[in-house]
Amino acid sequence: MELKFNEQGLIPAIAQDCKTKEVLMLAYMNQEAFDLTVKTGKATYFSRSRQSLWVKGETSGHFQYVKEIRYDCDCDTVLLLIEQVGAACHTGNYSCFYRKVESFKPENN
Repeated sequence: MELKFNEQGLIPAIAQDCKTKEVLMLAYMNQEAFDLTVKTGKATYFSRSRQSLWVKGETSGHFQYVKEIRYDCDCDTVLLLIEQVGAACHTGNYSCFYRKVESFKPENN
């Protein structure tokens, strides 16, 4: 398997609760973050704003323990099946995807 990192050397990483299958967050990894995640079993990401690595939970205590790593058919996105301790979102919500587009009204539902 050869992951495809983008021009900035990053790959999107989706964190999903391994038990409930709820999508918790999207972050980015560089090669070093990916390698550390594999080595330590703790989700490690690359902060685009700080331009540095961060271990999820390092400051908040809301760690993500990785149980399985998958990658998509194009090898350009990874999926981390994780055990989440506390909230995944910096807002304190369990998932970053806690808001709905209220104006969306599908016709066939």
